[in-house]
Amino acid sequence: MADQKKELSYLRLDYQPLLKEEIIAIYYLQPKEGVSFKEAAEKIAAESSIGTWTKLSNLSATVFQKLAARLFYLDEEKGIIKIAYPLALFEKGNIPQLLSSIAGNVFSMKEIKSLRLEDVLFPFNYLDSFLGPAFGWRGVRRVIGIEGSPVIIGSIMKPKVGLSSKENAELAYQVFKNGVDFAKDDENLTDLANINPFQERVRRVMELKKKAEKETGCLKLYAFNVTAPLSLMIERAKYVREQGGKCVMIDIVAVGWSALQDFRNQNLGLIIHGHRAGHSAFTRSQKHGISMKVIAKLARLAGVDNLHTGTVIGKMEGEKKDVQEINKFLRSEWGNLKEVFPVASGGLHPALVPGVISILGTNLIMNFGGGLHGHPDGITAGAQAVKAAFQAVTENISLEEKAQENPALKKALDYWSV
Repeated sequence: MADQKKELSYLRLDYQPLLKEEIIAIYYLQPKEGVSFKEAAEKIAAESSIGTWTKLSNLSATVFQKLAARLFYLDEEKGIIKIAYPLALFEKGNIPQLLSSIAGNVFSMKEIKSLRLEDVLFPFNYLDSFLGPAFGWRGVRRVIGIEGSPVIIGSIMKPKVGLSSKENAELAYQVFKNGVDFAKDDENLTDLANINPFQERVRRVMELKKKAEKETGCLKLYAFNVTAPLSLMIERAKYVREQGGKCVMIDIVAVGWSALQDFRNQNLGLIIHGHRAGHSAFTRSQKHGISMKVIAKLARLAGVDNLHTGTVIGKMEGEKKDVQEINKFLRSEWGNLKEVFPVASGGLHPALVPGVISILGTNLIMNFGGGLHGHPDGITAGAQAVKAAFQAVTENISLEEKAQENPALKKALDYWSV
């Protein structure tokens, strides 16, 4: 009983976190009117670890000191708090359980007006409980035969839905034949029986991909969208592999962390291209939700090899500093986990190529959908214009100068003037 009478506090501003033994969560916090910043922060620390809304008669001081979260940093002016969690609170290799703690009930607490999980720092012995990417960006480059750091030129099949499997394959063939290295299904194209059946699409695309490789002498890569309930995703992925495919795409937010982890744990020997459709439902607000940086970290833990992170100057939301920071993280050392290939995708066209490269560098995949297929002179001209834009950057000349020798690029610049 003596232990139970001791003062138990989650606030430990004198505490030095143990980076090798604790998970550290960084939040942006706005308490509700009438609730102090400190009180709200303590409530978060309690709810996300071992506490609840009231004192517990059966919580001993021994257990508290061992397992309670430590709220060790408060900055009310900036709205930032930092909480250290003993690793014993978490099951290794389990992203859903992690999020149930640090990104669970805390978002529903009445004391909170706004709360955003900005970042999470993990000890290496937690990281090492995950498989992480099977290929990473280096492995993807080896598969596609483009070593070093040139941009991988990608294309998204457009329109998103409406092409037959035959039209889809013909479209992939045209872009592959005219300078595109990587092509993919869009996020909502899976197995549409009366429009574009999955297995038929795989067979037709693989047949024409091989034809394009033979004609160009260059390897090509196609990401088939297998997004579905887990058992069906695995079935579809195995079919892709049987047909000679090497890459599948998964809408990672839509399928969830459990399905994504389990899919990776199958060790199917396929590149996982991670599409983030739906992430902005909780990443877009700067005051509430979960940051894209956290999503990127979780995706790397779960095992994606490629991840959409933003273009900065395309059609999707994403601040320059944030996208650069996420891309740097994905390509950096992180425990024993392989690095991830950042993907710039969304609203890109040839005129934007130099700008994107100046901001994000060349070690990435850059996808073109409407900005290729929407070329006034058609698909072939669109692919040629995209390829010419990259050649201009490589040759260190302006797009306008390159356009003097490339009519397709000139037409693209005139059409998508910036």
